[in-house]
Amino acid sequence: LDLYACVRPVRYFDGVPSPVKNPEKLSVVIFRENTEDVYAGIEYKKGSLEAKKLIAFLEKELGKKVRKDSGIGIKPMSLFGSKRLVRRAIQYAIDKGEKSVTLMHKGNIMKFTEGAFREWGYELAKEEFSKFTVTEDDVYKKYNGVVPKGKVVIKDRIADAMFQQVLLRPEEYDVIATPNLNGDYISDACAAQVGGLGMAPGANIGDKAAVFEATHGTAPKYAGKDMVNPGSVILSGVMMFEHLGWDKAANMIVKALGKTIQKKTVTYDLERQMIGAKLVKCSEFGDEIIKNMER
Repeated sequence: LDLYACVRPVRYFDGVPSPVKNPEKLSVVIFRENTEDVYAGIEYKKGSLEAKKLIAFLEKELGKKVRKDSGIGIKPMSLFGSKRLVRRAIQYAIDKGEKSVTLMHKGNIMKFTEGAFREWGYELAKEEFSKFTVTEDDVYKKYNGVVPKGKVVIKDRIADAMFQQVLLRPEEYDVIATPNLNGDYISDACAAQVGGLGMAPGANIGDKAAVFEATHGTAPKYAGKDMVNPGSVILSGVMMFEHLGWDKAANMIVKALGKTIQKKTVTYDLERQMIGAKLVKCSEFGDEIIKNMER
């Protein structure tokens, strides 16, 4: 299906317990590349024939020594894959009226993979979206720190600094475009600020198809117990409605979910952190959301 964009919006619902003082300041949509980087799956076990061949090749042909008891992984990042991910992120920002797109990378160390992702991102913005975007550097060099009206700011942050930024200055970030592994890390870290993975929806989107699913994966130990928070799955459904253009249905669900949380009628993961909350089952939480829908 080539679902190259893993899209993970992170937002706060009033009343959800959070470890930070102002969780409402964080509202960001993360675009994580979904086909390259570590997701390429090119990895070989220590001592395997493939690992031995690669280690020998690196030493003989490229003069790079790797310990012979090493597992080996390859991190491919292409111009094509990087640009199409950034293209979708910028188009989303333009369509939704977002203020900025941040390229998150570790290019100061991995110059020819993550550093290239940064360069290709800026290149794409200039080539295809010059009428709608402005770089952060130009905002200060050409416009005295004032963003031109109607322009989306394109900027970049080194990955480790980005984790600080979403905690200390979350309101400065709207859309984040990043390679695969960084995207996995930052989306979970952001979710923790607004209530955890139980409230974190996701979508895997390509040019011809899209799949919507919770970001947290499966939890076999809870299977059949009717107790986990369905918020992530429900909000993934909201994303599907938005993708289809059914905004009225999406907004109705979001409002009902927010109202249910404000009434403190919640599943165990939220109830244990809220004073005076009423514990309900997974199915009962869904029933409460339906009751709170404005028809």
